[in-house]
Amino acid sequence: MEAWMHDVPGAVRASQRQLRAEVPDLAGRFARLTEALHDEVSAIRSEMATGHAVPEIAYADIAAGRVSPADTARILRRGCAVIRGVYDPAQIAEWNDEVVRYIDEVGYLLRMKDKAGLDKYFSALAAGRPQIFSLYWSKPQMQARQHPNLAATRAWLNRLWTFEKDGVRFFDPDRQFNYADRIRRREAGDSTLGLSPHSDGGSVERWCEPTFHHLYRDVLQGDPFAFNPFDGEGRTQTREIPSPAVCSAFRTFQGWTALTRQGPGDGTLKLVPIARTMPWMLLRALQPDVPEGDLCGAQPGRALGASEQWHPELLAGLVSIPEVQPGDTVWWHSDIIHAVENQHTGSGYSNVIYIGAAPWCDKNQRFAERQAAAFLAGRSSPDFAPEDYELDFPGRATPADLSPLGLQQMGLTP
Repeated sequence: MEAWMHDVPGAVRASQRQLRAEVPDLAGRFARLTEALHDEVSAIRSEMATGHAVPEIAYADIAAGRVSPADTARILRRGCAVIRGVYDPAQIAEWNDEVVRYIDEVGYLLRMKDKAGLDKYFSALAAGRPQIFSLYWSKPQMQARQHPNLAATRAWLNRLWTFEKDGVRFFDPDRQFNYADRIRRREAGDSTLGLSPHSDGGSVERWCEPTFHHLYRDVLQGDPFAFNPFDGEGRTQTREIPSPAVCSAFRTFQGWTALTRQGPGDGTLKLVPIARTMPWMLLRALQPDVPEGDLCGAQPGRALGASEQWHPELLAGLVSIPEVQPGDTVWWHSDIIHAVENQHTGSGYSNVIYIGAAPWCDKNQRFAERQAAAFLAGRSSPDFAPEDYELDFPGRATPADLSPLGLQQMGLTP
């Protein structure tokens, strides 16, 4: 743990004072970023009036190498995409049924009372019926992660990034690390799961940790409009405060796979589809109306929140994703502000498997070693609360259920 992490409040005050003094023309560059943000929000509203602000492409076009330059440019601008038809719908229906059985066979609902309080991120749900299930090793999850169509999709997404400069490769875009995440099964009428707008890539670290200062060097010292959110330099070296609520692996995109049809109003995902969000967020916390020691409400060991109090201009661009069908996938850059609708007002279950894009790199290899041990023992993934529902459960996936690709993605074979 870095030295400053032992006194986070002191580090926040010191970093805020230092950046306020050192960032050149702080007021002017924030004003320019605010003007650009207003333009992007206006563009989002125009796109929503005639279609949707979240880009949509077909997996078939990725497989055939015919994604247009215009579509690629739009994804780089919006920082997110719906990629349709990655999986066969019949296979998805089978996996959905298996997931439901798995939840029941593990005895999740009966055992969850004994786990109350372990999951700090979703602790408010501990007394109610869960919608996020802390299960990582079911066979459908493992089969979906190792599917060759998903490998092709993630490699294409990774290659949207700058992953090499001057002969130095930051990550391998074509080799995937299977970061194990959970299952969402949200029932119609649910109003317990709504998550406020946030980003999962670190909170106070963005201002206090030197590895983040390098990442945001254009924002803090150079031309903030030169900042490229898809530049991989420095992304795999960032150091986060250890926490069961913060991802400690590197993901080019967060994502999930739809097991059921769902769309706006079905308690699903909302995004602010602006890839260059973080420069404005960073400088917002340095403005004179923000009290010393307060980075617009950012809390250590938690997601970085966006609030109406401090970020109304940004939240004006928050939109629900378009309707998706079973087998479609949704992806968003790790800097993107996202949320979950407060209520599921639809008529059926809104089910997803969370699967992001995490390319192979030194940071992910170190995490893979810890995660592989958890997989072999049936423990919870090491980035999450140690609820261990699958420990000693005979129905979970084992290495025998993995393909050669899946074994490699888990770091179990060279």
